[in-house]
Amino acid sequence: ITGFYAASTHQPMLFFSSTGKAYKLKVWRLPLGNPQSKGKAFVNLLPLDKHETVTNILTLPEDEAAWDRLDIVFATRSGDVRRNKLSDFVNVNRAGKIAMKLEEGDAIVGVALCTEDQDVLLSTASGRSIRFAVDEVRVFKGRDSTGVRGVRLGEDDTVISMAILRRVEATPAERAAYLKHAASLRAAVSGEGEEATAVVEDEAEEGAEDASLSVERIAELGAAEEFILTIADTGFGKRTSSYDYRRTGRGGQGIVAIDLSKRGGKLVASFPVEDTDQLLLVTDGGQLIRTPVSQIRVAGRNTQGVTIFRTSGEKVVSVERLAETAEEDGPDEAELASGGDAG
Repeated sequence: ITGFYAASTHQPMLFFSSTGKAYKLKVWRLPLGNPQSKGKAFVNLLPLDKHETVTNILTLPEDEAAWDRLDIVFATRSGDVRRNKLSDFVNVNRAGKIAMKLEEGDAIVGVALCTEDQDVLLSTASGRSIRFAVDEVRVFKGRDSTGVRGVRLGEDDTVISMAILRRVEATPAERAAYLKHAASLRAAVSGEGEEATAVVEDEAEEGAEDASLSVERIAELGAAEEFILTIADTGFGKRTSSYDYRRTGRGGQGIVAIDLSKRGGKLVASFPVEDTDQLLLVTDGGQLIRTPVSQIRVAGRNTQGVTIFRTSGEKVVSVERLAETAEEDGPDEAELASGGDAG
C-alpha cells in the first residue's frame, strides 16, 4: 500500500508522474471494487508513457471556486521546493500537463495543498528535518522550473517526505515549558521514565530559558499541538511533538529528527499523525503489520524511539497512515505479522 485517500465521487484527484507531469481524474472515473480486488493498472486509466509511473496523488476540494485561496507545494528528492497557485491546475486535459521540471535522476517526493499561514516540514533519509514558513517559498507563475532550495543535503542524502504543519506562534521558552509540562503529565499517567520525556535542546535559541505558562496558554498550545511520526527502516520509531521542531530559514541543513547513530539505518517515514490513526508497515521481505498510533511512545527528537516492527533482518520500506479506520472484517495483527499478502 502506497496511498490511502478518502473522497466523494465528484472530487477531482491529481496524479503526478515520475516525469513531473500532472493528470486529473474525478473519483467516479476510478474503478469501483471491494477490498480484495486488484483494481486497474494506471496505464489503463491515464495516458502514461513507457516507464512513466504515478508517484504522488492529491485529493482536491470539490468546490473549484475555493482553489484560488489555496496553493500547491512540491518537494523533490534533491531538496528543491516550489509553490504554485492551485488554480494553475484547474484545466488539465486528458494528455496531462507539466507540473514540475525535474533534473535527471530526480523525482517528486511530496505534493500538498497549503496556505500562507502554514509551515513546510522536509525530512531526509539521514534522519534530519527542516521546518520553514510556506511564505518563504515565493509563488511561481510557471510550471517548468525546478523551484528553490528547501534543504541543503549532505553527501548521499535524499529527501524522503514533505508535510504541511499548522503554524503556532510561540516563543522558544514557551515551547520548552509546554513540552516539559506535557512530558511530566504523560510520565505521571504511564509511569514511564526519562525515555518518554520530550526535550527541547538548546540549539543556540535565544530566550530558551524556562517560562511560566498559564492554564489558558497550556490549553491553547495543547489544542494546536501536532505529533510527527518518525520511523527508521530498522523498525524503530516514535512520535514527537511538532513544538520540538523549531522553525528556521529555508535552505539550511535542518535538525535531528531521529537518532540513527546507535542502530544505523535510514529514515523511511516522517509525517503528522492523530492518536486515533492506524499504521501499516511493510518490509522488503513482504512482511506487513498494522498497529495503532496510540501505542507508539511520544519521545524527543534526538532519540531512537522504540521497537515498532521486529524486522528480523529485513528493512521497513513503506509506512502508511490509515485515518480512523475500523478493524472489522480485517485480518488481525498476528496474521499480518506472520506474512499476510501486502497490497
